[in-house]
Amino acid sequence: MKESTASVLRLSGITKRFGKLVANDSISLTLARGEVLALLGENGAGKSTLMSILFGHYVADEGSIEVFGQPLPPGQPRAALAAGIGMVHQHFTLADNLTVLDNVLLGTEPLWQPFSRRSEARAKLLAVSQQFGLPVNPDARVGNLSVGERQRVEILKALYRGARILILDEPTAVLTPQESEALFDTLTQMVAQGLSIIFISHKLGEVLRVSHRVAVLRQGKLVAEAPAQGTTQGQLAQWMVGHAIEAAKRRPAKNMGEPICTLTHVSTAPTGRDRLNDISLTLRAGEIVAIAGVSGNGQVALADVLCGVRAASSGAVTLRGAPLQARPAWLVSQGVARIPEDRHAVGVVGDLPVWENAVSERLRGPWFAHSWFRAFWVKRRAARQHAKQVTETFDVRGGGPDAPARSLSGGNMQKLILGRALMPPQNGADNTAPAPQLIVAHQPTWGLDIGAVMFVQQQLITARDNGAAVLLISDDLDEVLALGDRVAVMHDGRLSEARPAEGWTREAIGLAMAGAAH
Repeated sequence: MKESTASVLRLSGITKRFGKLVANDSISLTLARGEVLALLGENGAGKSTLMSILFGHYVADEGSIEVFGQPLPPGQPRAALAAGIGMVHQHFTLADNLTVLDNVLLGTEPLWQPFSRRSEARAKLLAVSQQFGLPVNPDARVGNLSVGERQRVEILKALYRGARILILDEPTAVLTPQESEALFDTLTQMVAQGLSIIFISHKLGEVLRVSHRVAVLRQGKLVAEAPAQGTTQGQLAQWMVGHAIEAAKRRPAKNMGEPICTLTHVSTAPTGRDRLNDISLTLRAGEIVAIAGVSGNGQVALADVLCGVRAASSGAVTLRGAPLQARPAWLVSQGVARIPEDRHAVGVVGDLPVWENAVSERLRGPWFAHSWFRAFWVKRRAARQHAKQVTETFDVRGGGPDAPARSLSGGNMQKLILGRALMPPQNGADNTAPAPQLIVAHQPTWGLDIGAVMFVQQQLITARDNGAAVLLISDDLDEVLALGDRVAVMHDGRLSEARPAEGWTREAIGLAMAGAAH
């Protein structure tokens, strides 16, 4: 890609404070016409804050922004849109009760217009959808969509509005390899026509492939800028975390044991999201089975069944040979640990403090089974002690045990969920709590920085080596192939045979994800 030197965006000395926390510390960046600038950093490094200031969601305490040579009024998202800035947020900004088409149209038509030009809008949306290989149903209610489908709507919403500066936050997180390749080709064409892109991703390989230049934030400061050409993934990772890190390495399962959970010809009733269609799978102790697939093809139903949220409509599910009960509290008592897909909506209760979230899944049950719970009262000292062990062991940082969980960065929130799931109470806090025997990890590293990704992946490998059966559901093929002892692919509610990871290629998995092969 050939870039121009004409500047379309200039951020000068941007500083943003939240109390004593300096989220952005005098950051200055430029973006040229026809340039792809990759913005990297750990969770909590200040990327989202900086982009929120650019898009008008936050107002900087210091500094200024120019777009196409004109000052950008602070704190006005409409002004950013009018200036030609389109943003695909990491966390969705969609109205769940509206359709896809309604979400795309929001803010694009004047309030006093007597009628909505829905036919023209529908045709344009379908054309953009087809052009970028991001299929959606314009009439689908957003609240019924999977996480992956909502991500597609966010991308399409920005592209539909014809942005000249496009901010993409993890745009390939839910795409197959073939779809990612098509998106990269499209980005190349758009850049050739003068579009400028800020590309935010934790996939360092694709960062180096699609970007002209890389900027790295660490602890709110701009610590590195470099041309993408000639820069290595190792250098990027070291700039991001401040020291060299090693990727989690998959070692073949050595102590594979007896079946922990078995699904035999399992189907679920269709819902607004997805379903299972006659799937069979055996999960054994000491093994990681990785499930690849584009979100919305049955992964949610599979996780829900194994976590007791949804019951199978036909077939059988057994846990250590006994029928699995569709009761989440019972499953927790039986050593089933869950790492849910949506950490914000399902993984934590954002308004509750960190310590309450750390013990939340073990508060329910008979009073005599929990030393944290006596005669309708929570024993705060024991519960807080366990929460402290979780946060220290799993390196959860941010505000302390009394801080609301919503204040944590994505990586620290995921570490909290991981610690709650994998670390049973010790020192007599709950004598009935078993070590995890089945771990259902659904998108455990989605949207995390490389340091947090390595930490989460290593914890899953350690749990496997300690004898747990691990079901890993992931859209990230690198993760699937790095961690899975066996790999299967989901498409349209069906599950391929789970074969050893060495028996798959990326191309074969990609084709199976698209429904071309099983």
